[in-house]
Amino acid sequence: MGSSNTMKVGAIESFINWIESKVLDDHWSFDATVGYAEHKDLFMRNEMVCAKTLYNYLHKGILGIKAIDLPLVVRHSQRKSISRKHKRELGKSIELRDPNIETREEFGHWELGTVRGTKDKTDHVLISLLERKSRLYVALRCPSARATDVKETLQAWLNTFKDVNLACLCKTITADNGLEFSEISNLENETLSIYFARPYSAWERGSNERHNGLLRRCIPKGMPIKAVSEETIRRTLKWCNTLSRKLLNYRTPLGGLS
Repeated sequence: MGSSNTMKVGAIESFINWIESKVLDDHWSFDATVGYAEHKDLFMRNEMVCAKTLYNYLHKGILGIKAIDLPLVVRHSQRKSISRKHKRELGKSIELRDPNIETREEFGHWELGTVRGTKDKTDHVLISLLERKSRLYVALRCPSARATDVKETLQAWLNTFKDVNLACLCKTITADNGLEFSEISNLENETLSIYFARPYSAWERGSNERHNGLLRRCIPKGMPIKAVSEETIRRTLKWCNTLSRKLLNYRTPLGGLS
């Protein structure tokens, strides 16, 4: 380690210790930690370094963490148009959805998917919902992937809003084309519209898919959902919803609600 690096790190020791804690304990990225610290004025400018410098320190072995400790980098592959025939369509296509929803300027538009642990049909599944503006993430335990169970679980979640204005909290739901969602169109009413992404177009629910990936860090494939405790689900959702996001100007999904 060069003497200049040693002096620099010594001058920002408190910041480095905080960074290492956020990465190791809370699984934050360098970009998220630096952005959050700047947004919250946690350190003076001369007490910090940028994310690029942190990566340089990492590669030089200066930090008390390793590359494997950092969150996986999400790689966005180019969207390819694939023509497939005879794929089922379960309801109204996303093509009929108001284009203004793409701007993410209005709260109440949700993306819907599932997270499965095993291929065992008797295992539970998690129904995941992502609110497009705030990136608020919800996961609901469902007894199975059967369409009736999924519809009833989703209906129970919607019922929790009965004492507030559901029309403001949940205006649209956009689901994937899985058979488990074949009955949810029955939940539509005068204030709730339900749409379906086009077949083989997971990117149309990209935010939901990416958050399902976050959930997988704590509930990996192969782990039966039946074996996952409610406390584990609660703790994982809290982590997802209190994670600083660059796209939210380094606020958190929960913080953005206020």
